[in-house]
Amino acid sequence: MNKIKLGTSDLEVGEIALGCMRMDGLTKNEAAHVIDNALDLGVNLFDHADIYGGGKSEEVFAKAIEMNPSIREKMFLQSKCGIRNGFFDFSKEHILSSVEGSLKRLNTDYLDTFLLHRPDTLVEPEEVAEAFSILKESGKVRYFGVSNQNPMQVELLQKYLKDDLIINQMQLSIMHTPMIDAGLNVNMQHDKAIDRENSALEYCRLNDITVQAWSPFQYGMIKGVFVGNDSFPEVNGKLQELAEKKGVTDSAIAIAWILRHPAKIQPVVGTMNPSRLADIEKASHITLTREEWYEVYRSAGNTLP
Repeated sequence: MNKIKLGTSDLEVGEIALGCMRMDGLTKNEAAHVIDNALDLGVNLFDHADIYGGGKSEEVFAKAIEMNPSIREKMFLQSKCGIRNGFFDFSKEHILSSVEGSLKRLNTDYLDTFLLHRPDTLVEPEEVAEAFSILKESGKVRYFGVSNQNPMQVELLQKYLKDDLIINQMQLSIMHTPMIDAGLNVNMQHDKAIDRENSALEYCRLNDITVQAWSPFQYGMIKGVFVGNDSFPEVNGKLQELAEKKGVTDSAIAIAWILRHPAKIQPVVGTMNPSRLADIEKASHITLTREEWYEVYRSAGNTLP
């Protein structure tokens, strides 16, 4: 698998990451198969969050591979915090507590990356900075990032932080493209011209922040999978056409479409099916032409100005 560097860090990871939200539903043996298969494919960044399975996903992950230093050095572990029951929480106390919980459940001494999940409008950036400093100086977190935040929210945090934020995890798929739509429909009066993220994609490119694309097979706000969905015949027809042409699956084309963007976006796929992950990984070995990329974009119902 091709590798990318995360933001301004020295971390070189596989360009496709595995999201572990659904790992809590697997047995120890099933989870071990998923993880071993991912590593064999070069998928070595594993994305967690304190809320996934109420923490069980992290526990299953660690127990499945009998976490130890030799296996730990082969992977990059990422977790997130901030979403609580009915509210968001970026307080110093919660950040520190969440990291301690993730470290315990993952049976590791450190996280490679730690992200703030969903914006907290009550955030006090000075508190975040204090928490991050404690975590960095203690060696418990190597690098930090955010999820679902616009440029001004990132700037507000960055003003107080000692280190660069290296990741912004955003929803992106062929059927969910607001951050791309706005950049194509500049100075237009229709809905696609509305900039919902304040040029988040361009901002991340300017500041060497890696965009991680979550739910790359979903449409809407996690309404369902669009690949193979009869409700979307045009986009699936185009995916099948290109899949046959490239000798891969339609899911691989959906990921190749994201990888083709020069922003070096890292898709986070959530499949717990080893054979499907193997099919998806093939996206790393093909490249869509500029014309093919736009064909897929248009097949999703988008028109160009």
